[in-house]
Amino acid sequence: MPERIEPSTAPARKTRVALLFGGRSSEHTISCATAGSVLAHIDRDRYEVVPIGITRDGRFVLQADDPAPLALDRVPEVTGGDAVQLPESSSSRALVATDASGAVRELGDVDIVFPILHGRFGEDGTVQGLLELIDVPYVGNGVLSSAVAMDKHFAKTVLEHAGIRVAPWMTVSRQEWAADPDAVRARLGDFPMPVFVKPARAGSSVGVSRVASVLDFDRAMDVALAEDTRALVEAGVSGREIEVGVLGGHHGDRPRASLPGEIVLDEGTFYDFDAKYRGLPTARTECPADLDEATIRALQETAIHAFEAIDGAGLARVDFFVSPEHGIVLNEVNTMPGFTAISMFPVVWEASGIAYGDLITELIELGLQEER
Repeated sequence: MPERIEPSTAPARKTRVALLFGGRSSEHTISCATAGSVLAHIDRDRYEVVPIGITRDGRFVLQADDPAPLALDRVPEVTGGDAVQLPESSSSRALVATDASGAVRELGDVDIVFPILHGRFGEDGTVQGLLELIDVPYVGNGVLSSAVAMDKHFAKTVLEHAGIRVAPWMTVSRQEWAADPDAVRARLGDFPMPVFVKPARAGSSVGVSRVASVLDFDRAMDVALAEDTRALVEAGVSGREIEVGVLGGHHGDRPRASLPGEIVLDEGTFYDFDAKYRGLPTARTECPADLDEATIRALQETAIHAFEAIDGAGLARVDFFVSPEHGIVLNEVNTMPGFTAISMFPVVWEASGIAYGDLITELIELGLQEER
């Protein structure tokens, strides 16, 4: 009679996730707050987290595994901690920490990096390229899709080429604005007021101005160009502000789109930084949005089409304007949307049947499957 083999009682090894947040962009604080939400909701039975902050000057430092200091009302910021060294080559997944005295300790291998980084130097393909150089799996979009979506000029160019309607725009560099502002103002005459002036590579509504009069245009350009070397001047589109979440498909399946959510604004306001992240009464979210089935399907298909057009992976939030006059106009594709408690991306997926904690799990598992 063969010897009976008892089942192992050893616990399954948890997947080790390096959570990367903070960074050099103007969205540092939002990135920290998003990381706090992930720390508070990630499935601790499945995942072990190594929180790594990036300071405003680009240092990688070990942080406490505690969401409390990262609450948005505390204005969180990565300032210090033991220096973290990423794997030295593609043959290793080991992290190393060095304290102020120079003492070195091993942090062990990580299975995947979750870069919760918004804006430049994180959402734009730079960190993604770093991780690909050392062959470490990561959550979300790759180098190309991150870079294209981050730059509003090139995103619009690609999307328009793919047959997706976007708002009319012009792009102005700092050099153009400094050399001949009158020529730029003359081009502004092609756009009916109001227009929106935005940094080409920023998110979370940082540096964005609504310009209702040519008298306000110069200041709006200065605000936008303080954030980036190029500014986008975009025609205002009247309509409802609708957002759709996209998740990548498993093992080659087609991406999936959520139910749409709507940003409802008080008259005369727009969806700026404070409305997005500080929960001002001038803006609220409604999900699912009150739309007919045909419009919902069209939005979902367009969101997936946009995701595929930029070669997306993992996740995106696709923002639209919808109106009887203009139809469906795509505003932006966000490759690392906010994950705070009032952020739209988790809200639309919650309404679509995926709870916040499960959404984090889904993204990590998609990242582990992704072939770069």
